Amino acid sequence: MSNTVWKILEPDNQKDVLHLSEALNIPQSLARLLVMRNIRTFDEAKRFFRPDLSYLHDPFLMDGMEAATGRVIHAVTHNEKILVYGDYDVDGTCSTALMYMFLKELGAQVEYYIPNRMKEGYGISILGIDYASSIGTNLMISVDCGITAIEETNYAKSLGVELIICDHHKPKDILPAAFAVLDPLKPQCKYPFKYLSGAGVAFKLAQGISERVGLHDKPMKYLDLVALAGAADIVPLTDENRILVMEGLQIINKNPRPGVAALIRTSRIPDGYLSSGQIVFSLAPRINAAGRLSDAKIAVELLITNDQATADRLAQDLESENTERRKIDEGTWNEASLQVENSETIAEQCSIVLHNELWHPGVIGIVASRMVEKYYKPSIMLTTVDGVAKGSARSVSRFNIYEALRNCEDILLHYGGHEAAAGLAVELDRLEEFKERFNRIVMESISDESKTRTIEIDTELPLSEITPKFVRILEQFAPFGPGNHRPVFKSDNVYIRKGAARFLKSIHFAATLRDKESERDFDSIGFNMLNDDTQRLASEGGDISAVYSIDYYTRDGKRFPQLKLKDLVMTDQLVNSQKAV
Repeated sequence: MSNTVWKILEPDNQKDVLHLSEALNIPQSLARLLVMRNIRTFDEAKRFFRPDLSYLHDPFLMDGMEAATGRVIHAVTHNEKILVYGDYDVDGTCSTALMYMFLKELGAQVEYYIPNRMKEGYGISILGIDYASSIGTNLMISVDCGITAIEETNYAKSLGVELIICDHHKPKDILPAAFAVLDPLKPQCKYPFKYLSGAGVAFKLAQGISERVGLHDKPMKYLDLVALAGAADIVPLTDENRILVMEGLQIINKNPRPGVAALIRTSRIPDGYLSSGQIVFSLAPRINAAGRLSDAKIAVELLITNDQATADRLAQDLESENTERRKIDEGTWNEASLQVENSETIAEQCSIVLHNELWHPGVIGIVASRMVEKYYKPSIMLTTVDGVAKGSARSVSRFNIYEALRNCEDILLHYGGHEAAAGLAVELDRLEEFKERFNRIVMESISDESKTRTIEIDTELPLSEITPKFVRILEQFAPFGPGNHRPVFKSDNVYIRKGAARFLKSIHFAATLRDKESERDFDSIGFNMLNDDTQRLASEGGDISAVYSIDYYTRDGKRFPQLKLKDLVMTDQLVNSQKAV
């Protein structure tokens, strides 16, 4: 991978590594991984490897929970009409399904509503509130949205619709005047874990309600939806999220609900082996596809149905939508990358801001992510919706794109999101002004470190240390995600024999790596790794240093470990390479 630096991370205390290695009877390389996750004692390691639902935080530590649970219980017992108002992405649809099914099970008179991405955009809309009022809604519960809906909340109140907001996004200076606002990021909220997904906040509300009515275990059956949302929304898989996602994955892998089972089949994932990574790369795009191109209610219907035939039909609908989405995605990517390649101005800037009125609003977030992946610059993709430029922003490591947008607040119609990703809207006649301001802010504030793609390596590791026991222990670090990434290793003294490497689909590098010390072979694959080095290795073989993570592949119903290459360099080039950091 060109222009990439390898950075080997170091634990802050080597004595902790030695102590933990001895206490747990594990290799120092694995103990090092634990210490770098701030796990330093036997008890902390036990809690990490054996997370338990008993470690979940008390939902009533969340500001507003007392009021919210009381209002929902009153609505259920008095047969008031409740509307669950969600969002069209995985987190939003999972949150909606969770809250809808939970309230239904309590006997509530409940419906759900998902806004249309093209007509209403993100968040609580006036159209949605009008719908709530038209069906006689007394109480609306927003999930995965609402924290910035100040005017909309006031409008709902004027129509006699009370609102409970469940959100996990960053609030602005003023909070909506809702009946209750549940968001761990609220300034006055003392909830001990700040990084729940939207479904995680919805789950905490369900948990709080259940505790008040003496049905403590009732929400646990919905942890599969919390796992889907938590993995797909890229929240940190630490603390409470790690427990929720791990427990949810166990439910999915043992006894998936019909809709999830149908998704797994259409994704061709072997039964019982779904991981957080497979949610991100296989299930999430399919769930998201309906909201991107048509109606996200399809995804909610898939998640709430108890009928397998219905689930199979809906999953196939999502598969078709996702296939169409990929076609649109590819066309948009080709047009956008051509703009970048043909622009001398963009080449000199530290960021990318592109606009095309014909781009589909459902795919520009995906393309923005691809922009970052290829050009490694904060990237914004915009299209025109109802005469306004709307779009998605994606960032590089250690650059807060939300703060960059906040510094453009006087130009923008609205914006929202977090450090790595955000949404925004701007008047067309102020688009050039926004581009200039945003590019200037990035240029003035981005660090040199954020301009360079860096692979952070957890530890150097001789391939000979990768034994079945090593791999079994490593798998217990899962589920992997932000805050608990799949460990990255660097190995030297590796070679590829002539004829032991090839390309799959012309771009993916598949090779058998041989450890010089033990003469053991290791299966490996590097996605999108067509370059001069890999072409030379495929034809001639050679000595290499490799950076990789350890994953699995399935063949004939059996799982085998596989090295997932992130980068490699020919040994004879390493001395002169900037990768030797």
